[in-house]
Amino acid sequence: MHPFAFSRASTITAALNAGARDGRYIAGGTTLIDLMRETVERPAHVVDINALPYKDITATRQGLHVGSLVRMSELAAHPEVRDTYPLLSQALELGASAQLRNMASIGGNIMQRPRCPYFRDIHSACNRRDPGSGCDARHGDNRMQAILGTSTHCVATHPSDLAVALVALDAVIHVRSLDGTRSIPVQDFFLRPGDTPQKEHSLRSGELITSLTIPAGAHTRRSGYLKVRDRQSYEFALASAAVALDIRGGVVRGARVAVGGVGTVPWRLPKVEQELVGKRPGRRTWTDAAAHAAEGAVPLSENAFKVRLVERTVRRQLMTIGGQ
Repeated sequence: MHPFAFSRASTITAALNAGARDGRYIAGGTTLIDLMRETVERPAHVVDINALPYKDITATRQGLHVGSLVRMSELAAHPEVRDTYPLLSQALELGASAQLRNMASIGGNIMQRPRCPYFRDIHSACNRRDPGSGCDARHGDNRMQAILGTSTHCVATHPSDLAVALVALDAVIHVRSLDGTRSIPVQDFFLRPGDTPQKEHSLRSGELITSLTIPAGAHTRRSGYLKVRDRQSYEFALASAAVALDIRGGVVRGARVAVGGVGTVPWRLPKVEQELVGKRPGRRTWTDAAAHAAEGAVPLSENAFKVRLVERTVRRQLMTIGGQ
C-alpha cells in the first residue's frame, strides 16, 4: 500500500474542507481499503468521517430518511424498514456477509466501485482505472459482465444490490459541499460508461453524501428483492430483481421494477412497468411484462445466458410479490 495522509474529521466543516482538497472520505472502508491495498486507488489523503452526525433513520408518512453513515446491518434490521420497505431490507441482507454489513455504511455502499477483475488487476487494460488503455473484459473472461448499458469502453457490472433497490424505490440522494447542498434523484446519480467510464457518478469534487430519502407509497409494502447467484453464500449477482407493486381492486395500479447483475448501472425497466399497469395480476401478466426485461441487451461471448436469466428472474419476482 502506498503512503498516504490520514485524518479524522470531527466536524462537517473539517470534512468538507478536506474533501475540497481532494481528500477521500472513509467510513467502514470495506471497499476503499481493498482498492488501496491492490494499488487500484492511490489517494493522497484519507479522511475518516465517522464522527459526523449522519446516523439517523427516520420514518414518517412522507417517507424514509437515512443518514449516509448508518450501517447496512442497522438499516436492514430497523423494524419500520422491515415492515414498510421490505425490498430495502432484503437487498441489504443479500448484499454482503454479516461481517461486512456490520462495517459498511449506506453512503459507502452506494459509492462502491466495480468488482470487474480487470479493473482490480493493475496489469490489465481498464478504461475505468486508466482511461484510454482499453477494456480487456470485452474479449476476456466476461461471464459476470453487463449486457445492458455497456459501451465499447466498458462492460463492468454495477456491484451494489442496495442501489438496485434504491432505483426501484425512486430514492433521492442528498449531498453537501462547501458550496452548499443539493439533491440528486438516484436514477441520475449513477452514470453509464459511454466514452467516459471513469466517471461513475454525478458527484462533484468535494461533495459528501449526507443522506438519502425514499418517498412513501402504496407500493413499498408489497415489495421484495430476488438475487440469483452461483452460490447461496455471499456472492455477487448474476441477475437480480427489485419489484414493488401497488395492487388495488384486483388491478396493478403502479409498478416499479429494476434489475442488477446485468447493467453497468442499476437498471430500471420502464417498459416492464408500463406493461403491468392496468392489468390484472396473474401468470400471463407477469410473463408478458418480464419478456421486456432484457430489451436492448448486448451480450458478450460468455454472458448471453443473462438475457434469459434476467427475464426469468423478473418473472419469478413478479409472481412472488404479485401472486399468481
